[in-house]
Amino acid sequence: MENKKEIFADGIGQIHFAGGMVRFDFVTLQPGEDGAAPTPVVNERIIMPPQGFLGAFNSMQQLIDKLVEAGVLTKNENAK
Repeated sequence: MENKKEIFADGIGQIHFAGGMVRFDFVTLQPGEDGAAPTPVVNERIIMPPQGFLGAFNSMQQLIDKLVEAGVLTKNENAK
């Protein structure tokens, strides 16, 4: 794995299901003109089968649990 490529994203603009696949549109924030708020622009798309999505979700949930345990994140008990 010598040719590693890193991708930066400010966040996920949209997640949708089409053609039997889960699609993540990753965005970066681009500066607005004359001090306007930054605009999210799609720069990468990841497409995976539902099983891959579930595996990724499980991995993210495990990381969230570790971050809560470490005190990096706190649960919002008032969330509905």
